[in-house]
Amino acid sequence: MRILLVEDEKKVADFVERGLKAERFAVDVCLDGRAGWEMAGAYDYDIIILDLMLPGMSGTEILDRVRRKNQQVPILILTARDSMDDKVKNFELGADDYLTKPFAFAELLVRVKALLRRGPVNRASVLRVADLEIDRLAQSVKRAGRKIELTAKEYALLEYLATHPGRVFSRTMIIEHVWDQSFQGMTNIVDVYVRHLRAKVDDAFPIKLLRTVRGVGYSLTHEPAM
Repeated sequence: MRILLVEDEKKVADFVERGLKAERFAVDVCLDGRAGWEMAGAYDYDIIILDLMLPGMSGTEILDRVRRKNQQVPILILTARDSMDDKVKNFELGADDYLTKPFAFAELLVRVKALLRRGPVNRASVLRVADLEIDRLAQSVKRAGRKIELTAKEYALLEYLATHPGRVFSRTMIIEHVWDQSFQGMTNIVDVYVRHLRAKVDDAFPIKLLRTVRGVGYSLTHEPAM
């Protein structure tokens, strides 16, 4: 799952980013409002964590703009502004949750997972493709009832492909969603991780789910190969 964190206090941003990455989330961080709005408009995120007092553009304005475009993505407000008026205003604009600073990371994590659990069907907590089952909250994978151990990036790649079974994802799309932006231009890393996944998810099973579409990218599907 990919998270956008828009937070101008670098110490707070670094703290939250480290904690979320330790929980196997992919995280994009923006330190000002305009950059946050640009990222929110350019990419599909599973959740947005948003400060209110930001340089360039306020968090409230970002919230309003995002909601005009996307009614589905969960948005968690993370701010020092704790007045009831602020809370009511931002909930009315479409915030899903509101956490005031200072905060414990454990509480933030619980709220993030709760929002993901409440998400619509296309963000279901359990993804299934044929006999493959991915529990997004526990971040565990089983095939035919057998548990499969994956590294953090292997899991993130498999989960991304499983969100749209049968859809072909280009290497660039996968890099943008699963890896940090610093990996752009290194699309061969996707091929390496797909090989790792095949060894763990497909090799021991008669039906192969991971497919290569030559010149395009990869997909996860139970449909018979043509």
